[in-house]
Amino acid sequence: MFDVYTVDTTTLLVFPLIIAALVAILPLSKEGLGMVALAAQVLPFYWLLHDIIPDFPTDGSFAYETNKAWLPDLGVRFHVGMDGLSLVMVCLTVLVTTCAIGYAVWEGRYRGRWYFVLLLLLESALILVFVARDLILFYIGFEAMLIPLYFLMGVWGGPLRRRGTLKFIIYTFVGTLLMLVGMIVIGLQAGSFDLTQVGTSSSNWIFFSFVIAFAIKSPLWPLHGWLPDGYRAAPPEVAAILSGVASKAGAYGFLRLVLPIFPGPVSDFRWVLVTLAVIGLLYGSLLAFRQPDARGVIAYSSIAQMGLVTLGIFALNSQGVTGAAFQMVNHGLLSAALFLLAGWVAHTTGADRFSHLGGMARGRPVLATTVIIIGIAALAVPGSNAFASEFLVLLGAFQAKAAVGVIASLAVVLAAMYMLRWISAILHDREGDAVGLTNPPELKGGGFATVLPLVAAVLALSFYPYAVTKRIDTSAAKLAVPAAAEVQK
Repeated sequence: MFDVYTVDTTTLLVFPLIIAALVAILPLSKEGLGMVALAAQVLPFYWLLHDIIPDFPTDGSFAYETNKAWLPDLGVRFHVGMDGLSLVMVCLTVLVTTCAIGYAVWEGRYRGRWYFVLLLLLESALILVFVARDLILFYIGFEAMLIPLYFLMGVWGGPLRRRGTLKFIIYTFVGTLLMLVGMIVIGLQAGSFDLTQVGTSSSNWIFFSFVIAFAIKSPLWPLHGWLPDGYRAAPPEVAAILSGVASKAGAYGFLRLVLPIFPGPVSDFRWVLVTLAVIGLLYGSLLAFRQPDARGVIAYSSIAQMGLVTLGIFALNSQGVTGAAFQMVNHGLLSAALFLLAGWVAHTTGADRFSHLGGMARGRPVLATTVIIIGIAALAVPGSNAFASEFLVLLGAFQAKAAVGVIASLAVVLAAMYMLRWISAILHDREGDAVGLTNPPELKGGGFATVLPLVAAVLALSFYPYAVTKRIDTSAAKLAVPAAAEVQK
């Protein structure tokens, strides 16, 4: 029915919008609407696995493009397409969103119709960010994701939802407004907003308008102030998307826009960004270890991991950039799985703080195995998917400057502290009152099904990381070439 000629990037972008419209009007129960939203995700998987991935070029070129006039008087085109990096990020988006929808179905969100509509709208906005080949299209996707996130966090969030949502929106909105001003100037100077025609810019203030927006979204220390409350306030499945995919939009912006458009400013200020990345790596790891709750550990560890990604990007060599792109995927899978597991624990025990948990490995072998697999992978032990990407980032850091590589290596070791504590506090410490009173069930049925695809992806990339690196290596390396050439001058 579908073949390589009828499926393109626009299909992947528009399909969630069509399903969102159907969910909004179908006269079904919230469970039925959830199953429609979940079942519809089968088609994007089919298109990706059957039509797109097998014949996708690995030379860094773009494919499955649509390039048509949209707002010709303003020089704006509807130009979307995918290279290897975009393809991998779209796959991550579809996978994490599918698991998030499945978790929402399992937990039975109230007002489910609009909840699933918003999740599908968020999926479309994220895909647009990763496939946009026009600056204005990129901005629309980057800004549009705020609308569903505002309602998903503000209406369905936890006790801190108002504060967490407000901080997230204010931080991100300020950053995107700065970026919009910079985009307009670049587009006017080039006479086009198409990424194939905008050329390069040596303007420091435009460079920082982009950097601030992407640093907030990632988030990069010290622009991370929205993150702790935001991740705690959001429903678990929304936090999974926010940490697993939405935060990667910032790092993706560094790769796709900042490196090729601002080679001169990147060369001038790269060590400022590297320093902030290393500080964030140390800061996030240390604070993650001190958090009293499961979500807090994941939240602060995300600061550390995005610091590692930023370090790899601004190492400006093929190993660092490829490692950073691969780490975006690995951290996306792991953080999404951790948030869903933390949500399952909180849902079944009524508690999230470690003092009320513990002892959950007893009589629950599936839960224990799942937590240990994800936790050990997050430790980046040799043989895990995260080990491959972190090794590449550290290799790139050593090549850029040995001292930075040493500091980053020491900071990475701190991940063992907070992840071993996370695993132990849930599974092996003395049984807490919440566990004793509720006697939570084994991880099975719908709860297990929502995490299983992420676990499978983690294991698959642990055995065969080349499935991702062969697609992102050339694409990512090309993006770093202009800035790397400036450094060599």
